[in-house]
Amino acid sequence: MPDQRPNILFIMSDDHAAHAMSCYGSRINQTPNLDRIADEGMRFENCFCTNSICTPSRAAILTGTYNHINGVTTLSTHMDNRLPTFVKDLRASGYQTGMFGKWHLGQGAAHEPTGFDEWAVLPGQGLYHNPTFIFPTENGSEKRPVPGYVTDIITDMSLDFLRARDSERPFFLMCHHKAPHRAWEPDEKHAHMYLNEDIPEPPTLYDEYANRASAAEAAEMRMGLHHQPLDLKCEIPHDLPERELRKWAYQRYIKDYLRVVASIDDNVGRLLDYLDAEGLAENTVVIYTSDQGFFLGDHGWYDKRFMYEESLRMPYIMRYPAGIAAGSVNQDMVLNVDFAPTYLELAGLPPQPAMQGRSFAPLLAGECPPDWRESMYYRYWMHKTHHNVYAHYGMRSHRYKLIYYYADALGTAGSIDESYTPEWELFDLEADPYELNNIVDDPQHAELVVTLKAELHRLQADVGDERYHLDVN
Repeated sequence: MPDQRPNILFIMSDDHAAHAMSCYGSRINQTPNLDRIADEGMRFENCFCTNSICTPSRAAILTGTYNHINGVTTLSTHMDNRLPTFVKDLRASGYQTGMFGKWHLGQGAAHEPTGFDEWAVLPGQGLYHNPTFIFPTENGSEKRPVPGYVTDIITDMSLDFLRARDSERPFFLMCHHKAPHRAWEPDEKHAHMYLNEDIPEPPTLYDEYANRASAAEAAEMRMGLHHQPLDLKCEIPHDLPERELRKWAYQRYIKDYLRVVASIDDNVGRLLDYLDAEGLAENTVVIYTSDQGFFLGDHGWYDKRFMYEESLRMPYIMRYPAGIAAGSVNQDMVLNVDFAPTYLELAGLPPQPAMQGRSFAPLLAGECPPDWRESMYYRYWMHKTHHNVYAHYGMRSHRYKLIYYYADALGTAGSIDESYTPEWELFDLEADPYELNNIVDDPQHAELVVTLKAELHRLQADVGDERYHLDVN
């Protein structure tokens, strides 16, 4: 008798911010196929990552644990593939499992995918055009070039897996796109989009970083100023005043970003059409997310890493006709560490004892447990490397965000061993949604600061992380 448990199709892009999806109200582009998932399922308004950088977020998703537990704190700390993951549990219970696209958790026998019946992954970041893939072999793995455009190729591999599946068994498939990761190289089909128009600028494009911790001004991810010629496909006119340089660079940057997003959207449509044509849509959970958010000119920046909203927030849309009402919107706080126990519950399996996330399966039916979280913990460990972003941790409630820039490498691999005076930031997200006004030193909020610091330390203790030695009440 066929296994009636739901299939799960997990589609994840790299650096796709929610505010570049029309189902999240984007002002800058349309994503009709992604909107199909949201319109026919649930859109999560408050999905957050626990560390806004690729490798750590991917490890948190697979293991359901925070990075100080799974050991993947920076881009230089690769995941030990012997760690328990929810995929291994799914496979052991009878699911067919596949993984195609961007892995970014390390290469070699100790770090390549495990728990998958079939896989093919990009080495490191991979290329947009004619990429090399790593394929499993009887004695390990080998690299082979594959002609074509990377987003199409990853989708082709995913469709091949679906066509060859055993129809008597459920499947779990990870389709992991490289796009829209830097350096935003579109394919020929989408290269001419937006040529004769200007993309609306974000309200904070010309942010001057006043009244913030020094970390904001120190960050090296400003439009034009810190871009490379490869990013913008031309030489950069550094003789322009910075305000004019930001304006010029933003248009070149955002158009290529949106072009590669358009290719993702088209290819998501191919997968959805296949499920429809094969009669699989009703019993297939379809997820679309990204490993973190991204700055789309917000605060004058590109990249991520900070605990600010555009970086912290993950897009997360989920369709399951048998279990989610079409057009649902959820406002509860969910985290990337919650994905693993949720997918296990949907498959009728218990969470692993070590998992720190919590299944949000009840939310899919519109039922929020009375003890659901009202705040979350975040930590960015990769001090100064690549974009000069200071190490920090913090907490976010539905209204407030408290950030502590401890600004110390603490010997963490992949960090630069320099330290600075620690600083705090506090934002009222209702009064100041763009996070421009740090109120941590405002005497009117002194009691609030004490309360939020206590909540931060409670959250930190709950997940088993340690306070920085100068973090005092």
